[in-house]
This record gives sequence, C-alpha cells and structure tokens, in this order.
Amino acid sequence: MSNGEGIKDIYEYTKMNTPSHAIMNLAILITPVQHQATLPIVFGAVLPDIPMFVMYFWAKFVRRQPEAQIWTKIYFTPFWQNIIHGFHSIPLFLVGILTVHCFGYWQVEITLFSALLHCLGDFPVHNDDAHRHFLPFSNYRFISPISYWDVKHHGKIVGLVEKLLVLIASLYIFPLQQSWISKVVIIAVNLIYITGFFYFRVFRRCQTSNSASFEQ
Repeated sequence: MSNGEGIKDIYEYTKMNTPSHAIMNLAILITPVQHQATLPIVFGAVLPDIPMFVMYFWAKFVRRQPEAQIWTKIYFTPFWQNIIHGFHSIPLFLVGILTVHCFGYWQVEITLFSALLHCLGDFPVHNDDAHRHFLPFSNYRFISPISYWDVKHHGKIVGLVEKLLVLIASLYIFPLQQSWISKVVIIAVNLIYITGFFYFRVFRRCQTSNSASFEQ
C-alpha cells in the first residue's frame, strides 16, 4: 500500500476482504447441529480488523482524509500499526483460547479461534503491509511473495482465487443457516464480489481501452 495513488482502485476492489474471512471461517468451523455458533464465528472473523475500521472511520469522516492518504500514510503510522498488529497477534489469541477453554466459555473460545483463523489466513497474502503476527514476542513480519490486493504481487490472481473460495464456501454454509438475515448477507457479499469483479476487470478495462482509442 505504500505506492501512492496507484493502489486506490485495487484497494476499492479488494477492501471487502473481511467478509471473506467470515464466510471462510463459517465453512471451516460451523457444523449442521451447531447453529448457535454462527454469531461467535462471524464476530471472531471480523475482530482482528476492527481497529482498521475505527482508523478508517476516524480518518475518513472525522479528519476528512482522502483514500490514498488513509491507506499510504495514516495506516502505516506507528500508533495504528501497533494496534492493528496487536489484534493480529497469533500468540495472544492462543493464550486467550487456552484461558477461556479452562473456564468452559465455549462461545468466547470459538470467537477467539475464529480470530486466530483470520490471522492465519492473512499470513500468506500480505507483502509490504504484512502484520507482526508474533507480538509481543517478536516484531517479525513475513513478507509474502503474493498479496491479496497488490497487483505487483499477483493481487489480481490471488483476489480472484479468494472470491472463488468464498463462493464455494457460501454454497456449503448457505443451507446450514437458520436465519434469513444470514442468508441475505451471504448473498449480498457474493453479489458485491461479482459486481466488483465485472466492474474492475471488464467495464473499467473497456473504458480505458476506449479512452486510449479516442486519444489516438
């Protein structure tokens, strides 16, 4: 994300990554006889990204900062990096899981386990925006050769694979959902992904080609 204005459009296309975690975690953790686990799983899948949502709301609607400024400057300030990386700490979630397991709080346990899956899912798909997943014991950042958003690191391919996995996972978990709200959300997420794909891969490409032809 440190490459200026060039990241703006691709981030607009991929910023729905958080719902991907929720759907994938449901497919991994939900069972046909454990419908009451849906909400803890979804909340846990979203939990690591909550500081990022707070940062975005503050920067966008309070500070009135432009998108490029948010994702190339503010996001990378030490204050927000420490908070965001802390919420992506694998050791902290492991300690939390073991602690609540001893007390038998299964809903909190599955929430934290879902958050842990989020961190593990992030680990291989972040390049220069990689998290420090081993805080507070280490500041190590795994700089992956692939990225879920950055086109310089196969972002288009990784993003497409992500959307396909979400679609497959959605087909699996949809019949397991008892709430019509859950079903509507699953459909909405996939519709947004499909719409975003066609907009950025088809419409914008045709628009760019037509502009280039007109200029010639």
